[in-house]
Amino acid sequence: MHPQLSDKRIVCREFIQALDACHVNKWARLTGGCNQEKDSLNECLRNERVERSTRNRAQAKEQRLKTEQVWKELHEDD
Repeated sequence: MHPQLSDKRIVCREFIQALDACHVNKWARLTGGCNQEKDSLNECLRNERVERSTRNRAQAKEQRLKTEQVWKELHEDD
């Protein structure tokens, strides 16, 4: 399964449960019967990752602007 599921259990819970329920049937698991559930889980995880990356990028930009402002103020004192 996905290594990133340990901290995503709340975000994609219904997709994880659907995949786990499908994997109970070993035959469906081995013959591709769970591909729809797996694709849905992958899409959910990707969307969560994209949202997290967007938030992190915005936070980094804000932090960089603050740092640049502090450096500008520091150099104005010289």
